[in-house]
Amino acid sequence: MKIVVVRFPGSNCDDDALHVLGRVCGQQARFAWHKDVSLGECDAVVIPGGFSYGDYLRAGAMAAHSPVMGAVRQFAAAGGPVLAICNGFQIACEAGLLDGALARNASLHFECRDVHLSVEGRPTPWTRAIPAGRVLKMPIAHAEGRFVHPDVKKLEAEGRVMFRYCDASGAETVEANPNGSESNIAGICNAAGNVVGLMPHPERASESVLGSADGRLLFESLWAPKGVRV
Repeated sequence: MKIVVVRFPGSNCDDDALHVLGRVCGQQARFAWHKDVSLGECDAVVIPGGFSYGDYLRAGAMAAHSPVMGAVRQFAAAGGPVLAICNGFQIACEAGLLDGALARNASLHFECRDVHLSVEGRPTPWTRAIPAGRVLKMPIAHAEGRFVHPDVKKLEAEGRVMFRYCDASGAETVEANPNGSESNIAGICNAAGNVVGLMPHPERASESVLGSADGRLLFESLWAPKGVRV
């Protein structure tokens, strides 16, 4: 499978994503630079985490207007799978690929630690091989990760909430919410289901030596047979 990882000035998880997709998962992965106007031949796109353009203005606001994002929008509009991680999630919201916005953490501090999140929502290319209700362990590293949306109930009714912060047992508590996101939401998908965004970092939890390999399940879902979710 051919996967493109978009790289912006300030990206700091682009190499991590490329490593996991290429060396860990054995797929054909390459970079697309922010000035590129075409993605070339590819089967999926990953918008990685980092601090694109130094997080000036708003996190992701400048990257959303990079030339490459026009190509990403076209790819997504045609049904191509897109995974937006952390700053990538912020960029996807700024670019109109996903609903809602990521605001300052309720603590007003940069939060960097492992969290747990439960998997739910309808199957997507990035979650279809993960059993519904599965609890995953991944790290977060963000200052603007508080998800806000004008109609969370609509997102829930449409099965578009993909991940929620929870404790190790799966309980969605206030204490388990690291940034004050509405309804403990850690990630969502678009209306078509092909674009998924989340604040936790699956690429930093894709090898057991790092303390968790749960994140690899998202990437492996991409080439898993359709309809395998239970």
